[in-house]
Amino acid sequence: MGDPAENTPEGTEETGYAAELRSELRTLWLDVLRQRAPEVAERAIGEPAWDLADGQPETAYMQAFNIWFQLLKIVEENAAMRDRRLAETQDGPEVVEGSFARALDLAGELATPERLQEVASQFSIGPTLTAHPTEAKRVTILEIHRRIYRGLVSLEAKRWTPRERADLLEDLRSEIDLLWMTGELRRERPSLQDEIQWGLQFFRDSLYEAVPQLFERYIAAAEPRLGATADAPCVKFHSWIGGDRDGNPNVTVEATAEALTANRAAILKRYQKALTTAAERISISADVFALPDSASARLAVIIEAAPGMAGLAARNPGEVFRQALTAILARIKATAAEDPGAYPHLGDFISDLTRVEEALEEIGANRLAARYVRPIRWQADVFGFRTVTLDIRQNSTVTTETLTEIWARSGEVPDFGSAEWSARLRRELGSASLAYVMPDELSPQSGELLKLLRLMRDAGAGEDPQAMGPFILSMTRSTDDLLGVYLLARYAGFGAEKAALKVVPLFETIGDLRAAPGILNGLLAVPFARRSLKSGDNRIEVMLGYSDSNKDGGFLCSTWELEKAQRLITRTLAAHRMKPVFFHGRGGSVSRGGAPAERAIAAQPAGTIAGQMRITEQGEVVSSKYANRGTALHQLELMASSVLRHSLQEDTPPVNPEHDDAFEALAGMSQAAYSNLLNAPGFLDYFQQASPVEELAMLKIGSRPARRFGAGSLDDLRAIPWVFAWSQNRHMITGWYGFGSAVASFRKFRGARGDAVLQDMFRNSPLFRLVVDEVEKTLLQSDMEIAADYATLVQDAEIRERIFGTIRNEYQLAREAILFLTRDTGLANRFPRLRARFGQVETMLREIHKTQVRLLREERAEKPSTVPVPLMQSMNCVAAGLGWTG
Repeated sequence: MGDPAENTPEGTEETGYAAELRSELRTLWLDVLRQRAPEVAERAIGEPAWDLADGQPETAYMQAFNIWFQLLKIVEENAAMRDRRLAETQDGPEVVEGSFARALDLAGELATPERLQEVASQFSIGPTLTAHPTEAKRVTILEIHRRIYRGLVSLEAKRWTPRERADLLEDLRSEIDLLWMTGELRRERPSLQDEIQWGLQFFRDSLYEAVPQLFERYIAAAEPRLGATADAPCVKFHSWIGGDRDGNPNVTVEATAEALTANRAAILKRYQKALTTAAERISISADVFALPDSASARLAVIIEAAPGMAGLAARNPGEVFRQALTAILARIKATAAEDPGAYPHLGDFISDLTRVEEALEEIGANRLAARYVRPIRWQADVFGFRTVTLDIRQNSTVTTETLTEIWARSGEVPDFGSAEWSARLRRELGSASLAYVMPDELSPQSGELLKLLRLMRDAGAGEDPQAMGPFILSMTRSTDDLLGVYLLARYAGFGAEKAALKVVPLFETIGDLRAAPGILNGLLAVPFARRSLKSGDNRIEVMLGYSDSNKDGGFLCSTWELEKAQRLITRTLAAHRMKPVFFHGRGGSVSRGGAPAERAIAAQPAGTIAGQMRITEQGEVVSSKYANRGTALHQLELMASSVLRHSLQEDTPPVNPEHDDAFEALAGMSQAAYSNLLNAPGFLDYFQQASPVEELAMLKIGSRPARRFGAGSLDDLRAIPWVFAWSQNRHMITGWYGFGSAVASFRKFRGARGDAVLQDMFRNSPLFRLVVDEVEKTLLQSDMEIAADYATLVQDAEIRERIFGTIRNEYQLAREAILFLTRDTGLANRFPRLRARFGQVETMLREIHKTQVRLLREERAEKPSTVPVPLMQSMNCVAAGLGWTG
């Protein structure tokens, strides 16, 4: 949920440690350049500004820039981790931003033992990894970055002699040199299998280990209030990698099955390693230390159920804990191989671990239980036999076409959206039986969908029912869209009374968000759907799309429509005695919902979280948050503690009605300005020519096409390349356009009272403050001089001058609006760390943009069959310098 670095306090200045570390890495970087690209090293040392206009080889410069930008991010991550440790050492965990201890401290009297226990009992956060094409770095490069990060951690120790420290620095230099010789560009587009392994790597490297530590931190913070009853918070990881088929023809049923298998194999391998260690270490002998009968009985149950149990006693006589752990290990190996003796259900594995843990605690070996057994049990609670819950996403167009094809087999089909269509849907859903449909008798698309639903049915009945997640329906436009999925589930073999399938609507556009309450009302009026959706805690999952709503209406309008939709959906479901679990489809950039996690969660409407929340983690956000264990642990705790704190304050009243009225007016005026731009004559030509949007498709950074269904219109362009392109040319209209016009018009028509309301909103409305902050940060990174260079690529002078003139005027209005609200003299003075970080790359970025414009002009004149490597490198460099793509 946004840039991890911006989760720091707004006034935090850079530490001397970070500056020193950056200086050391710059020395190593220059050493590599002297060896590999002397001409670049000479410029890096001797010139404060860069100029590649004299025909210098762009490839070497771009490679040097890119490596430096990545090193800066690694330094920042390491320094932030060190700062948190120092803060906790000096003043306790309560001062660490994003910690459970701080959240409970700030909650104060609201965190009563009763209220905390109530929230904790239903607590659940769901980070959801996606392989959206916003990660420009290859896995090989990410692994080198991780080794550099670990090298910096090693340097923190004070015990090294000068010779040992020099060796560590030389190791770092060799990794930087390896970056140079490896190259950052992908030569081939990643396959879906590559993306599956890319996602699993974060679990192997950091997340498997971070989760038990997360639980320990919660218990340490909650125990003073709850005592020994403090239990760990719940986190459930989801993934779309191998399940998101919306516009991606590479995601087949076979690919989904492969993802399920790979996810399962990864965690079972992890359990085998941990159980082997536990069995080796816990060498308690019953011959030396007499065990209570109850403890011996617990362990005997485990040993007797294991395959080959007869050999256990002979191999480790008297060492019953070792025998029990070896027995569990044998059953996990059998589970992995699908051999006799396998665990039939995940719950059986957790029960065995619990027995060992309780037996250790019974003899007073609590620390042994905490070190070697409890972490495995916690991992089993979170990762099961699946690592992640694999969600399925498909577009409503595909489900409607499939249902149409099935109905056409038996006669005439009513028009979609007609009363006849709706009536037939409900009639068939309520019928006791339906005609059997063979997938192979349908078209490839329809047959695939039916096979997928059958795979979901079978996976839900397996050893780990949570291996397969919900069916997320993108572009949900009506109740009939959702009912269509349920009817297809019935054709695929789900039950006639209800389907063991959660269908999650994804409301993406402004129109869909406004229609959402009515759609859900209609859905719950259908008995089959209501029975299928109703779970034990009466919660319904609803996904909200930030990217498309932003593309549809602009940043300010999108933010307000999402706020209203959450309030109205919550109210609608309450009338059915149900609660929503909102799934926020956020990306890394401001225009795709990215914002500091703690403040973004705090700005959610009151009553809309209630202890449970899901968020997508996309592209480069995944690597920035989860590549290293310490950062991964902090990010998980930050998200969990923010949800906890918000949930403890659920009874707070809604925002001031006057603020609502103002927000409604601002959103409307903002959307009008944004829509006027997008509908202006020649806008599409301007966008395509003044940005590298067409060339971006050649960057091999994802398995999914840039457009849904291969269409070529602006409406069908995915939000990711839309945002990516506007960041490359530094217009960045997706993060601020319309805000300035809205504020200027509001002030003009409402006068002094309007000014007072805006100032009050800036001080007291968390949501409006978040909007202002993120607009201000985006304006800092926008640059109208650089944008003007890209505008010269537009061939029609009239279109160029008119469209760019409109954008430049709106930029000035947005800047004036921010300075009016903040009462400041310059942009982003409130964010010194952001300004400092951006200042470190700004000079290089200017040269990269200048070079990219020249390369675009040359490439378009020559029309080569492939995009030149320097041009692709320039796109990578801009993304690395800004810290995000789309």
